[in-house]
Amino acid sequence: MAALKHRRTALERVEKFLSETYFTDCNLRGRLFGDRCPPASLSCFHTSRRIPYDEAIGQEFRPAKVGDTFGPTWETCWFKVELSIPPAWAGREVHFVWESDGEGMVWRDAQPVQGLTKEGEKTSYILTSSLKGTEPHSVTLYVELACNGLFGAGKGSMIAPPDPDRRFTLSKAELVVFNRDVYELLVDLEILLDMAQLLGEENQRSFQALYTANQMLNVCDVTDPSTFPAARDLAAAIFSQRNGESQHTIHAMGHCHIDSAWLWPYEETIRKCARSWVTVVRLMECNPELTFACSQAQQFEWVRSWYPGLYAQIQDFVAKGRFIPVGGTWVEMDGNLPSGESMVRQFLQGQRFFQEQFGWICSEFWLPDTFGYSAQLPQLMRGCGIRRFLTQKLSWNLVNTFPHHTFFWEGIDGSRVLTHFPPGDSYGMHGRVEEMLKTVKNNKDKGRVNHSAFLFGFGDGGGGPTQKMLDRMKRMSDTDGLPRVQISTPDQLFSVLEKESSQLCTWVGELFLELHNGTYTTQAQIKKGNRECERILHDVEVLSTLAAARGGAFQYPASQLQRLWRLLLLNQFHDVLPGSCIQLVVEDALQYYTEIRRAGAQLQEEAVQSLCRELLQPKAGNAESTLVLNTLPWERTEVISRTGPAGTETLALVTVPSMGYAIVREPLLPPQPVAVRKQEDGSIAMENGVIAVCLDRMGHLTSLQLVGSERESVPDGCYANQFALFDDVPLYWDAWDVMDYHLETRKPVATLLKPLEITLAGGLRGSASFSLQIGKSSTLTQEIILDAMCPYLRFLTQVEWKEARKFLKVEFPVQARSTNATYEIQFGHLQRPTHWNTSWDWARFEVWAHKWLDLSEHGFGVALLNNCKYGASAHGNVLSLSLLRAPKSPDAMADIAHHQFTYAVMPHLGSFQEAGVIQHAYNLNFPLHTVPASSAQCPAWSAFSVSSPAVVLETVKQAEDRPEAVVVRLYEAHGSTVVAWLQTSLPVKEAMLCDLLERPAAQGHLPLEPRGMRLSFTPFRVLSVLLVLGH
Repeated sequence: MAALKHRRTALERVEKFLSETYFTDCNLRGRLFGDRCPPASLSCFHTSRRIPYDEAIGQEFRPAKVGDTFGPTWETCWFKVELSIPPAWAGREVHFVWESDGEGMVWRDAQPVQGLTKEGEKTSYILTSSLKGTEPHSVTLYVELACNGLFGAGKGSMIAPPDPDRRFTLSKAELVVFNRDVYELLVDLEILLDMAQLLGEENQRSFQALYTANQMLNVCDVTDPSTFPAARDLAAAIFSQRNGESQHTIHAMGHCHIDSAWLWPYEETIRKCARSWVTVVRLMECNPELTFACSQAQQFEWVRSWYPGLYAQIQDFVAKGRFIPVGGTWVEMDGNLPSGESMVRQFLQGQRFFQEQFGWICSEFWLPDTFGYSAQLPQLMRGCGIRRFLTQKLSWNLVNTFPHHTFFWEGIDGSRVLTHFPPGDSYGMHGRVEEMLKTVKNNKDKGRVNHSAFLFGFGDGGGGPTQKMLDRMKRMSDTDGLPRVQISTPDQLFSVLEKESSQLCTWVGELFLELHNGTYTTQAQIKKGNRECERILHDVEVLSTLAAARGGAFQYPASQLQRLWRLLLLNQFHDVLPGSCIQLVVEDALQYYTEIRRAGAQLQEEAVQSLCRELLQPKAGNAESTLVLNTLPWERTEVISRTGPAGTETLALVTVPSMGYAIVREPLLPPQPVAVRKQEDGSIAMENGVIAVCLDRMGHLTSLQLVGSERESVPDGCYANQFALFDDVPLYWDAWDVMDYHLETRKPVATLLKPLEITLAGGLRGSASFSLQIGKSSTLTQEIILDAMCPYLRFLTQVEWKEARKFLKVEFPVQARSTNATYEIQFGHLQRPTHWNTSWDWARFEVWAHKWLDLSEHGFGVALLNNCKYGASAHGNVLSLSLLRAPKSPDAMADIAHHQFTYAVMPHLGSFQEAGVIQHAYNLNFPLHTVPASSAQCPAWSAFSVSSPAVVLETVKQAEDRPEAVVVRLYEAHGSTVVAWLQTSLPVKEAMLCDLLERPAAQGHLPLEPRGMRLSFTPFRVLSVLLVLGH
């Protein structure tokens, strides 16, 4: 009988039929489970450690029951669950249901078999799909329960610091009969209901779906399963109505974004990987079409080490092309702060791992959740065998909507990669109709491409795909009114996009995230550890390579260096280096830096001992010589501090050749010593023949001149080296965000504790010190240092930081006018505006830089150098360096500590390129090494030099697969096209260009000429050269 239908009542009728809350005594949802039965026995023991299965099952288990609580946070409870399946359940599908607010792992026969997390919609382990008489009816399982949730244990909100005393409740543990026919009907109705609601009243398909669902309810008697097939046939008739040929195709891929550490420690991530991936393996066994894209070599390595049985199953599915390693990096690292060489090593370690373990390298870079993307990444990808890039984080932009989802991204050297942002703006989809429609509607490149990615699975804290997600998408594979949905792979998607790419647009330069720009500054000790450890590993590699190349018994410490690099790369994960992690993670990260410093110092000492052995034997009572080593690729003349015979520190001016060493007996005399004068008003003037400075009693720089040019850098009436404190209260993401409105709360620091006093009177070095009170309870002490012949003034700064939600910066107003400032990035630099004309300009009110930033007009400029800071800005004529923040979530103690750092100011004539700003910033970050030596006469020795100041020799290391070969990496730093000659005193018998994975380039052979090796560079090009040595 045809009946009138009211849209709202018809919709709500279907909703109530599916409801978990209403009418469950008579609706379909209430029939999902049949008979239930408790475990035959349940017992547990708990431990503060994360222990292996073999150790756990040998412990003493005590009786436990549903309703008990366990904890506190970060503890582990192991449960022994003995099950006895009633014989009457023969032929039925039987599940073990477990519900708790902790994360669980089911173990059976000594192997992990299923991850269980209520938050990840995984609360059952399938014991049998149809109980047979031959199957065991008595089963013993173990459940390893982590006392933390999918997102840690934040007190009150997700990103609040963890509650150390949280208790976790076991709310269900039982055997149930699972009614598969009810489940399938529920999924049918859920999809039809979503189509009816979301396709809208103007769409006839919406009414077709609604009327079909209504009719299904009419024919379905929940007490009589024999009525179900007729209802399902009605649904199948709708789902089988096909699309037209022009419909958009969605490429669905299983995914599980697991933060290597965030609101939980590294050690818990190892278990998150296992819980998530074992669930994927179970799903793959039942769903032959399922594919799963999985990034981060480090996580594969963890599972390989801790769960070898699971890893073997994963290897099988990798070989079948279903469990798909992606990304090519060691971890999903921060996209802004790691150095260029660190980024190369992320790919080198990642791609080599995937090659060794699975026999191939990744063809796409996968970084969905990082807080912005350096403009040097396209070249680094291309150099590592990657031409495709997937992310989605720019959908988080606060101010401007990014104009594309599929486009070519061009880096600062002109390298291009095909880039795709899943248009649903998420990497954690659930396979719902709403997400499919958003993917199509939101796509910014309609008419250019007709395919897009859809990553489904619970993420961030792990979890991964569920059976229900797959079952939803099976019904949407080709249904009129919805986009086509096919289970796909990254390669299939990008291959189709490449075929369709002729109309795609190009985005040039950085992919700047207009959010989370507090992460350039938060957790300053992690930032400093990263910069220092990058330097340490650079120096160890240079010195070890030179020691090995000069023959003798020295063995290059390849395996130790790999271990240290992997620790550093792990800490570059995108919630660790940015500082957006809990205190437990900060402690782990700082411990890893301590280990790199310790082991690095030992490796460096061994390399120096081997390299310079005959120079280091002090004759009796005769140790007034000093061996000085320079790990940078240009000659340096600098003031060093060395220990004299009586143990006293003395200064000396030395010249050391590029990438080499010199013995210093009689120090050089400077052409002009440093003069320091105190004026009557308490101000202090310093001059060294290169620059002349004037400082007031509060440490302000009131004058900064280049000697000989009379050019003043500080505008009249302005103070440089001005500290300013800002209120720093973001909208939600505390450790992550500094908001635009913080700029309206600026308060200059004006409380003097100790006025400026001369601490070194001049000669080779002059200095003056002062102390300020910062905020309510913090103090800052600074020594301002001018060395002989040095073109910059250094500020050695110590802060006792005890503020809450404040942001400390130092400002340098400069007498130079330009609409752009220049910032160092990985292997190069880029310009950003100094004005706020457009919303795109204004959104970059706080940006990042590496070792320097510069504001120049034609013929003159001022650079700001630093040794461990990343946050910066340049607005109008004011250069600012961001020094310290004090957020309270997710680490309530973030940055409350003693801090030491150095920055420097360098005025210059000409461009920053001509003035050597780039080299001086390296010098500040890579101090000369001094070692007491014998007084033997010894000529200075240089291993490498480069003919052009535009080219930086960044890296010297042993080749990965060839102990007799060395890899050197150079880049063009000025933004120019140039030919440079690489000269070496090492015994090179063959040279060839190679890529960043150290694979020789076709036609890459380099002739060895008297002037060295001729290398051609275009702007910001990175070149790697493989040098085969022969003795």
